[in-house]
Amino acid sequence: MRAVAVNVGANTNAPGFRGPAFADGSFAFLPIPESEPTCEPVPTYGDLTPHLPVAVPDRVRDTPVHLDPEFPEYPHGEAYTYGDPHGVKARPLADLAAGDWALFYATLDTAGEDPPAWQPPEWGAYLVGGFRLARDPVTDYDALPAAERERFASNAHVKRAEMDAAVLLRGDPDDSRLFDRAVPLSGRDAGVDANRLVTDHSADSGKGPWWRRPLRFDDAGTEALFDVVESRAFDRVQ
Repeated sequence: MRAVAVNVGANTNAPGFRGPAFADGSFAFLPIPESEPTCEPVPTYGDLTPHLPVAVPDRVRDTPVHLDPEFPEYPHGEAYTYGDPHGVKARPLADLAAGDWALFYATLDTAGEDPPAWQPPEWGAYLVGGFRLARDPVTDYDALPAAERERFASNAHVKRAEMDAAVLLRGDPDDSRLFDRAVPLSGRDAGVDANRLVTDHSADSGKGPWWRRPLRFDDAGTEALFDVVESRAFDRVQ
């Protein structure tokens, strides 16, 4: 059982702010803006925020969002799907197989003035959810039978006027979820510092802008990672 974690969600470039991470580990995940024409209406930031513990600037309330990854427990989500057109993320995800994990991490702002000892003081990278893959990754959407394509109908890339994902993932609904606590990947001193989940358990060195790169975990690394996810012993990874 392997895992690949990729960076997703709102950031200081798009749309110009991050979601918050709170002292109890709860958080608000926000997607990036939708940058392409769509063939059907998609939700806006204003549609999402009544359901989330976060406010967004008035300037983006009417901006459509690129709801990817998609979680049924998230506002306007229908299924566990994810797509990506960029080779830097699509290639390692395409190497996974049914039963492996696709994990998603986001950069989040530290909320409040007295964060716990495991939380970086300003912002950090956090795991926010994951899919146990229900099938092998799809790298040729057009070749899928119509019934199988329908399983991806709610994905943000399929909703674009031109479907552009180089890889599409579908999660097993019995073993996929948006986490209820954000799992820190950053060290306690600064968001740019990787903690032991990255340096000891992934194939990444934790040097340079690691929080923008796909993080690969082998069987032992995946087991260690989920031990932290389930135990919420975040202080152990610092």
